[in-house]
Amino acid sequence: MSVQKGVVEVTGGKVWYQKHDLDTNKTPVIVLHGGPGSSHYSMQGLKVLAEYRPVIFYDQLGCGKSERPTDTSLWNIERFVEELAQIREALSLEEVHILGHSWGTTLAAAYVLTKPVGVKSVIFSSPCLSAPLWAEDQERNRKLLPEDVQATLTRCEENGTTDSQEYKDATAEFNKRFVCRINPYPEFLKKGAHYRNPEVYNIMWGPSEFYVTGNLKDFDCTSQLKEIDVPTLYTCGRYDEATPQSTEYFSRLTPNGIFHVFENSAHMPYIEETEEYMRVVRNFLASVDS
Repeated sequence: MSVQKGVVEVTGGKVWYQKHDLDTNKTPVIVLHGGPGSSHYSMQGLKVLAEYRPVIFYDQLGCGKSERPTDTSLWNIERFVEELAQIREALSLEEVHILGHSWGTTLAAAYVLTKPVGVKSVIFSSPCLSAPLWAEDQERNRKLLPEDVQATLTRCEENGTTDSQEYKDATAEFNKRFVCRINPYPEFLKKGAHYRNPEVYNIMWGPSEFYVTGNLKDFDCTSQLKEIDVPTLYTCGRYDEATPQSTEYFSRLTPNGIFHVFENSAHMPYIEETEEYMRVVRNFLASVDS
């Protein structure tokens, strides 16, 4: 298998990318990682899909192995949509499948709704396609936490102390239930923490998964999902913060939407149920592009 690495000049700086290719002559899939301000690190296992088609990873500007400019005006969804278009052009990706995870689905939807040419399918993995609906879902999830944890979260948010250790500890309890249910938390994921950029996350999203204060807080494309006319796969975990109820709702709004739940996962089924995740994604892509 050939592995090609490089950088692409985009608005605001240089973005790192990696392409895995086994000369299958199939349409490539480009992976949009979560965050905002995370990286491809946790999703690198998806390179096994390169047995069937090229797989392209890139770290969005500001995180991972890409440049980290200090201009905070860069951290908005419009620039990230432009960035994806620039990467496609630089890598001559005339036809492509898009797989977005979490915030990557927000980006994927915003990009696809610009009506770009050559997108053959979209995979919304643990989608966030409505920040207000996401916030409502997390309010319900928070009520499933122990009462003392709930009280700590509320107190810190009301007092503006969301950068405190007690808030971080309480957030960790939420994450154990709704983000990654593997216990103990995988060492592999801990080692990749330095690839994140909390500044980008805070500006665009907020201090935690469930407290949305950033410039994405009003993002909602549900009324436009009917415009996505390519085959579309929606997936989530049974215990996902991207809840099965909301994920299925999104799928019903999309003309060619398919819905799948990973029964033993939260927000990271590509790690929590790796084999099953790869099977579902591989079969979907094959059905579109055999």
